[in-house]
Amino acid sequence: MSAAARRVVARIPHDVVKPAQPALGGIQMTEHTHPAGFAARDGESRADDPAARDAAGSPASLPRRGFLKSVGASGLAAAAGAPVLTEARADEVPPATVAPAAASTGTAHTVQLNVNGVTHKVAVEPNAILLDVLRDQLQLTGTKKGCDHGQCGACTVHVNGVSVNSCLSIAVMHDGDQITTVEGLARNGKLHPVQQAFWEHDAYQCGYCTSGQMMSAVAVLHDKRIAADDHAVREAMSGNICRCGAYKNIVAAIQDARVKMRRA
Repeated sequence: MSAAARRVVARIPHDVVKPAQPALGGIQMTEHTHPAGFAARDGESRADDPAARDAAGSPASLPRRGFLKSVGASGLAAAAGAPVLTEARADEVPPATVAPAAASTGTAHTVQLNVNGVTHKVAVEPNAILLDVLRDQLQLTGTKKGCDHGQCGACTVHVNGVSVNSCLSIAVMHDGDQITTVEGLARNGKLHPVQQAFWEHDAYQCGYCTSGQMMSAVAVLHDKRIAADDHAVREAMSGNICRCGAYKNIVAAIQDARVKMRRA
C-alpha cells in the first residue's frame, strides 16, 4: 500500500471499518449485518436493504410483538374501510325500472257532462279523474294539476254550485252534473267580479294557483254560512295554497269583489 493510501485509511474512523466476524451458519456477520427480523443495534433504519425487507416481511421472521401489531393494524384498516364501501354502494344509482304502461281495460263508460253551459258526451275509464278528463279530453287547461292529493286547491272547480277538488273526483260520478271551470266565470266577454278584483289587486304572482283561488273565492262569496270578516275569509280559503305568498292581496281582492257583487 502506498503512503497516500495509508494516509486516507488512517483518516477513516475506526468504528466504520471493522474486521469481519466469524461466519455463523454460512452468513457473514459484520457490524451492519443483522439477523432477519431484528432491528439494527444502534437504531439504524434497514429500509434501504432489499434483502432485509424481504426477510423481515416473512411471518416466520417477525417477532411476536411485531406480528400482533401488524394484525391489529390490518383489522383497523378493514373496519375503517367498511363504512366507506357501504357509503359508496349506497350512492350508486340503481338501474331504472320502467313501470308497465296502463292498458285500457275496454270498459269505458260514456258520460254526459255539462261544462260551462256546454254538454259533452265523453267516454271515460272507470278510474278516470275529473281533472284529467277536463284537461286532456275537453282541453280545458285552466284548471291546474298541482299536488294530485287534494291538498293545494289548484284543481278547484264547481260541481252543481259546490267547489270540489277535481283531482279527487271520479269522472263517472258526475254523469249529468253541471260543472263550471275558470273558463266559465266570465260572461259575454266580461270578467267575473272576482276575476276583475284579482287583476286590480295583483292577487297573484306566478299565477299557477290563481284559477283555483278564484273558483274557491266565488264559492266563498256565495256561501251565506261564511262570515264577511277577513279572518273568516282566510279560514274558508285555507284549502288553497299560494306558494308565492300573495295571501294578503288575495283577501283584499275577495273583499273588493264582495262589495262589487252587492252593488250589481
